[in-house]
Amino acid sequence: MRVKLLFIGDIVGRPGRRAVRELLPALREKHGIQFVVANGENSAGGSGITPAIAGEILATGVDVITSGDHLWDQKEVMELLASDAPFLRPLNYPAGTPGKGSLVMEKPGLPPVAVLNLQGRTFMASIENPFTAAREEVERLRQNARILFVDFHAEATSEKIALARMLDGQVSAVVGTHTHVQTADEQIFPGGTAYLTDAGFTGPHESVLGREIAPVIQRFLTNMPQRFDVATRRVRLQGALVEIDDSSGRSLGIERISAELPESPNG
Repeated sequence: MRVKLLFIGDIVGRPGRRAVRELLPALREKHGIQFVVANGENSAGGSGITPAIAGEILATGVDVITSGDHLWDQKEVMELLASDAPFLRPLNYPAGTPGKGSLVMEKPGLPPVAVLNLQGRTFMASIENPFTAAREEVERLRQNARILFVDFHAEATSEKIALARMLDGQVSAVVGTHTHVQTADEQIFPGGTAYLTDAGFTGPHESVLGREIAPVIQRFLTNMPQRFDVATRRVRLQGALVEIDDSSGRSLGIERISAELPESPNG
């Protein structure tokens, strides 16, 4: 059996949520998608996530939501972390941090699918080592699932590639998030692990990484604080489609996804 897993890159604000709601059904039908993972760390006003917004995303057919360094931006996230929702924070926070960094999900008609969320440390806030955390957790997850997907939320390309190379043959796919720029280096490593440095982002692309353009330019010109509102134009859903052999957990293919919403009449 071949399992088709769609990973949706960082959902940014209301436009990103709309893109998932309106574009996911057609993508599911076109590609025969059976399992969906989405990074939701920017889904609440462009920064953080709340229980209500997590519920909205899950209602579109997303199976698991991952996160990253904006995890704590909305205080309501504590309620989400304490719940049974399929919501992940980066695994490599210190012991005792609320929430979970991985899960194994079973859906009717599918083999178990494990999802692991990690956060990098290069050019980012230093938390626990994602490499050592990944080694231990992957070994544990492989006892319950052959299909294992990793969202590595990190800044440095070298850190993403190194972690994926370390896990080659042990996980089905490693796809990066955080930079909001979709890369063109999709490939399958010798051990059968699919890889993409960054899935891009789901939201307004007539922007600077999802934010209105003028305030960002003004910040660079003056170094003065600005309000970075979420932009509204050229809304796209970006991510990666991975095809996985369920008997081995090896990936058979990986394809970048970038689908655009039609512009509304009022822009």
